[in-house]
Amino acid sequence: MILHRGRRVVAALLLSVMILTTACTPKTPGRFDQVQKESTQQKKGLAVAKNATQGGEFNKFFPDAGDGYQRVYTQEKKGFSEAKLKKGGKELALLSISDTTSTPNAAAKFSKSTKKIGGYPAIEVGKTQTAILVGKYQVKALSRDSSFKASDRADWLEKFNLNGLANLK
Repeated sequence: MILHRGRRVVAALLLSVMILTTACTPKTPGRFDQVQKESTQQKKGLAVAKNATQGGEFNKFFPDAGDGYQRVYTQEKKGFSEAKLKKGGKELALLSISDTTSTPNAAAKFSKSTKKIGGYPAIEVGKTQTAILVGKYQVKALSRDSSFKASDRADWLEKFNLNGLANLK
């Protein structure tokens, strides 16, 4: 009886130590933690500027589907439009256009850009995003599949009607 009770005490003690050590261990950052942090910081207290372009205005500037690719619009709101790029039922990338009027920091990050895509300043964000600044509009390609590389993102960004977007008022 005493031996059985001793096992319970030891088991409870070991469980307590295990819970304490795992609860106090700092969590290693996941691959999406930095992007989540940036996106939530950008949105704090920000409203869409009154003079931001309606999202529906952007759709005509997206690249056409073809060669087995599908373009599926997923979000459209004031200042932003987004479409999934699919092939063979697999989501390869997200393509988007956003008006930086509401987020001046988004435009500011292009000031030190040394790379150009389609004649416009370009930046790489992490290993999965490529963006260009066309006037006040940020055009972005975000890889959703590992087969969709930076060169693919650049190719698709060039397929947007960039000159038409640049002339949008």
